[in-house]
Formats: sequence, structure tokens, C-alpha cells
Amino acid sequence: MSVKNTLIFVFNKQTKNIRPNTMNKLPFLFCTFWISTWVALGAQNDPFLHILYDRLHDSPLQQKMRRIAPMPIGAVYVQRPGEGEAEIRAHFRSMKELGFNCLKQIMTVPSWRIEQVQLLALEEGIIPWWYGEGGWVAISDSLLQGLGIPLQTPIAQIRQDARMLAYQMEQMRQRIFRSMAYQQQQQVKALQDRSVAYEPELGGRGFDLSAQGKTLFKAWVKKKYGSIQGLNQAWNQYHSGLQTDENTPFLSWEDFDQRYEKLGAKEYHHLVDILDFKVEHSLENIRRTCETYHSVHPDGVFRGGGEIGLFHPLAWYGVDLERIADLMQTYGSFYPSVHFAWHFGETNYELVRPFYMQSALANDFFKGGWAATWESTGGPQQFSGGKGGAYFTVDAQTMTQFLLSQLAAGFKGWGTWTWSTRSAGWEAGEYGLLDRNNQVSERAIRCGQIGQAANRYRDELWQAHKEPLVGVFYDWYNEAYWASMTEAGRTEFKDEPIQARIGVSRALINANIPFEYVTATDLRNGLAGRYKVIYLPAVLSLNQNLIPLLKSYVEKGGRLVMDAPTGYYDENGVLLSTAKGSLFQQLFGVSIRDYQGAGINRQYLLNGQKLEGFVLDLDPQQATVLGHFGAGQAAITQHSLGQGTAVVLGYEAAKSCFKAGNKQAEANLLRYALGTLKAPYQCQGAIVYRLAAPQADHYFLINDGPATTALLQFTTYKYRSIQDAVSGQTLRQGAAIPLEGHSGRWIRCEK
Repeated sequence: MSVKNTLIFVFNKQTKNIRPNTMNKLPFLFCTFWISTWVALGAQNDPFLHILYDRLHDSPLQQKMRRIAPMPIGAVYVQRPGEGEAEIRAHFRSMKELGFNCLKQIMTVPSWRIEQVQLLALEEGIIPWWYGEGGWVAISDSLLQGLGIPLQTPIAQIRQDARMLAYQMEQMRQRIFRSMAYQQQQQVKALQDRSVAYEPELGGRGFDLSAQGKTLFKAWVKKKYGSIQGLNQAWNQYHSGLQTDENTPFLSWEDFDQRYEKLGAKEYHHLVDILDFKVEHSLENIRRTCETYHSVHPDGVFRGGGEIGLFHPLAWYGVDLERIADLMQTYGSFYPSVHFAWHFGETNYELVRPFYMQSALANDFFKGGWAATWESTGGPQQFSGGKGGAYFTVDAQTMTQFLLSQLAAGFKGWGTWTWSTRSAGWEAGEYGLLDRNNQVSERAIRCGQIGQAANRYRDELWQAHKEPLVGVFYDWYNEAYWASMTEAGRTEFKDEPIQARIGVSRALINANIPFEYVTATDLRNGLAGRYKVIYLPAVLSLNQNLIPLLKSYVEKGGRLVMDAPTGYYDENGVLLSTAKGSLFQQLFGVSIRDYQGAGINRQYLLNGQKLEGFVLDLDPQQATVLGHFGAGQAAITQHSLGQGTAVVLGYEAAKSCFKAGNKQAEANLLRYALGTLKAPYQCQGAIVYRLAAPQADHYFLINDGPATTALLQFTTYKYRSIQDAVSGQTLRQGAAIPLEGHSGRWIRCEK
């Protein structure tokens, strides 16, 4: 075995998805040595650590997907009264003609079975499941030999070979019959093929526990901590004022059983544990559902995620989508549900930039795995939705923005709700690619055209990666601590980290700075070197185990940036020491004397920006002061450490960019976060996202205004040819690119 392969083997076996509560159980120094060695070797020819990235969720199933490179372009067929076989076939022929290749879902009228429609779809060349060719039997050497297909045949030809198509078609037919047999045998309506993100059996949202939930939670706590002393330490029972009415730590597990509910809202770690318990209980249920599904359909694909928006306070909901994505490494594909009326209320129903933010976060939870939105919008939606009162134009232009943002984020395919709309009652006439009269619309045509292009370049898109300049940090446990502070009545706290994440993302998008979300798990798995900059937005709870990793990242040349109120607590809800000599101070070169506030009884300014929220009272020591709050008080510091720098933005820099239009706030954040770093490409007149593949780079231009032109310029990249990926039109490098109003354009640049 080569050194390279040995390192990969050790990485997969020793460090896959390390979580904070397991760090002390692993041979940490051994793992760190191997990760560091692997990163050092790989960085020479792989500066963005793409090999490591692809192995983060590697598995036989994900390898199967990368070989087949499925690109499902699907929609939900909703049968209307009076539609029989002829009408159903006509729908499927229209879908296929436009560029759709599968059904996201089927909804029938009474007297029709889903399986009947599935068989009709197969006959019309439409795969009747959301995963499309992802549900094919794996293309192995033995299968190719059995079908008489030469082993050296390119995969694109294998996928079109009549022998392969006939074989896979028959396997799918048999899958339909197996489903019918299972339903009859088990006396169930359908076999569950997706996860749900909420389990009411444990209790309501947040920290509520049902009677059953309390019983299960107590057992979970005992298993996690093992001893009453360990529990008391973790739940801060040796600190003053955090005990129950008896004012003593728990004396025994029997004492814990009787008194734990009296802890109240002041002790945060036990509240975080309630949320963590809900997550782990849900994960086990999802795992069992996956096993049942695969026992019936071993070649099928399970989808995990849920009908939940990624701008919601997920930790407070008792949901960890990153851990659900981890589970899909073995079982299938990870997805978010994305509907304008349901999932953008937290962004004040702003769509264009949040389109990318939501898709990118979901994709980045599942680095190296297959992610896409298998539940997304197809048409207007004014009456239904989460809160109501939001009115959207959902036409061909909006759908172009929507779909191109998803592809740019790394999604591979989509499943649209719906093709044809409901015909009465709830959601009637809404969400459909067809209009309310059941006729093909311009948006249906446009979606099909983009789908055709996605399948034309499917192999390139499956090989493509982002090449981020900035990694925006995400940690579920940080969001859980913010959520725990809401139990005392300050419900707005649960939204703080989401607003900060949106803010820094907005600033980077508006400046066309390539970025990616990087999780605490990613850092533990060695991915820090992928990013020139790592930004910590509103990381209230900073796990102490991460600080040595971040220090090593800086010493090797990285730029680490934090803003307020990062570093207030550690992973147990204890004040994180920032005193001289502390791990924090060694990293950032400053101490934080206090976390003060701006905007009420005191005004703070930074380069003309009026500040609100947290401001830090900084004591610079080794760090250099780069900016001041008015009368000489340090606002921005930079510490040179090894080959890199650690920067403190002493105010809520990310959150100050949460709402659109704060140009000075965005300029300040970019100035201090990036330093002298710049993107390797520029685009005047449009937002641009980039994916890099071996054969070509793909640029996705998004126009958030009237018709215009954009100028795409490259600092270091050289291309042989440039064309519109959808229309095939050849473009001249350096020339202005016309953009349709409130729309977008997909540009392919061949290397």
C-alpha cells in the first residue's frame, strides 16, 4: 500500500466525524499527527484538499453515485380528477420532452394506485422516483461482463448502452412489485423512504419533554456521564447559584431522578443536553427507518434531511442536520426542503442571496456526499406558507436564479413540488411548474432547459469542487448554547447565530468572494488548510479543544477572524478564560476584559459605521491595533503568529450585515477579515459563483435587478473557450455578458 493510501486509510478509520463529546476517548495526538502529515503531503499538489474533502463522507454508496453521476431533474405529478392513462402519459411525454427525467413524487386521486402511475412513467422513459439513475444497480465489472459491455467503455456510453438501459429498467420494474408485496405483507400504505426532522413523542420544540421523553432523557444522561460526579462537573453543579432549591450538587442517581427538573433556566449545559438527546434519539429512529428501507430496496436511495428551513434555529428544534447528513453517508442523499413561503421568513423573505446560502450550507454539511433539494418550489405561492403575508413572483427568471444558485452551491439534481398543482383546497393552483390551467408555462420550459444542461455536463459537475477563499465556521453546539439562553425568556437569542451567519455570507456574496461553510467536525477532520481565512461569526460557545487546531492553522499561514461575542463560554457553558497566558490569549494576542454593549447608553463608531450590540473591551498585548472605537479604544486587533494572523473584530461585524443595504458594515467586515487577500476572479454587474472541474470551470451569474451586462474577469485563469452552458452560445472572453432581468446565466469555461 502506498504512503498516500496508507494515510487515507488511517484518516478514514481514526478520524471520521469526531464529535466534541468523544474527543477525550480517541488517541488524539496520534490522529493529529496523521492528519497533519496527510494535509502536508496533499497540500503540495492539492491546495484545496479536494482529495480529503471527497473522503469525508466516502462509502460504497457514495462511490456508486460518483460513478453513475446521477442528475435527477424531477417534479411531483399531482393527478387531477378526470385524468386517466392517456392524460397521464401525455404529462410524462411533456416532461421528457422538456428535459425532466424522473418523478419526485406521485399523488393520485381515489381509485388509482401510485404503483399504476409508476409503471406508466417507466414505459414513458421517466424514472418514478426522486433519485433517478441514483437508484440504478451499481455499475460493477461483473455487471458489465454479464451484459457483454467492454470494461473500458467510457461511463457516458455505458449509461446510454441499450443493454444497460434494459437491465436497469427491469430492475426498477421489480422494485415496484417489491413495494406492492411489502405493503400487502406489512399492511402499510407505503414504505417510508425519507426522514422527518421532528418527533413529537419526546415533547414539543425547545426544551419541553413529554413523560416518555423525561424517562428516556434520564437514561441517556446516565449512559453519557457514567457517574454522578461526572454529571455534576458537566452541569456546573460546583459553581454557585446553579443548583436546585436544595443548593447542593446531585448526591446520587436517585437524587438526580428526583431533582433534575428543578434546575431551571440558569444552568445552560443541561439544556444543551436536552437538545442533544433529542437529536440522538431522532438519529437512531432515522437509522432504523433506513435499514428497513434498504432491506426491501437495497439499490434504492434514502433521503435524509427534512421539511425544515436552514435559517430556522435548528438546535432549538432539536435537529442537527449535519449529523443527519453524516448518516446519509451510508444510506443515501441529504436534502433540505426549500420553499419561498415556508423557509425564508427568517430572512425577511429575501430570496436571491439566501437561495445560495441555504443550498451551500446543506451541501457543506455533506462534503463529498450527494446533496440536493429533493423538495423545492416550482411556482407561485401566495396563500400557503409559514406565516403568510409574503407575495412572490415565481416565473422563469426567478426559477433561473433559484436553480443556478443550487447548482453553484454543489447540488446535483432537484425535485420540484410540483409539476401539476393541486386542484382544490389547500395549495390549489400553487407551487406548480404548470400554470393553474394545467398548461406548460415558461418557467417549466426554463427549468427543463437548465436540467438538460445539468445532464449534459453531469460528469463535470460531479467532479467539480468549490475553491473557497473563506471558510465560515458553523457549530451546532454553539447554536445550542444560544438556544439555551432563550429558556429564561429572551427568545431572540436563538436567532442570533443564524443572523450572524447570514450577515457574513451576504458580505462575501456581494463582494464575489468564494466561500464555504466549515463545521467543527470538518476542522477536527483536518480541513482547515482548505481556507485562506476562517471566520468565526458569533461563536458564543467556543470549544476549548478547537483552539489548538485553530492555533496550528494560524501558525501554518491561515488567517483566523472572530467577531463579538465569540469566546464568551466554553463547551460546558463556563466562562472561557481570555486572561494572559490562556489558550485564547496565546492565539489572538489579546485579552477580553469585558463584553460591553453599544447603541443604548453609549454610541460607538467604526469608520463611520454606527455600532449596535456587543462590543469588546480589548486589552491588546502581542497584537497590533488596526482600528479604534472613536476615542482611542481598540476595536480591531491582529496578532502575527507563525506564518499567519489571528484577528479580533471587537463588535458584531457579521450580524451588522444581516439586513440588506448596510454597505459600510460590509466594507468594514471585508477590510479586516480579508486583509490583502483577493478573489482570483471578479465580476462587475452581477453576483458570481464558481465551481472548478478538471475539464472546465463553471460560473453562475445571478442578476438581482433589471436587465444589464456583466463583465467577468480572471486574474490567473486561462481558458480555451467560453460558452453559455444552457444555450450553447459561444462568448468572447473579456466581452460584456448580457443578463436577463432578475435572472441568471450559466457560463462554462473550458480549460
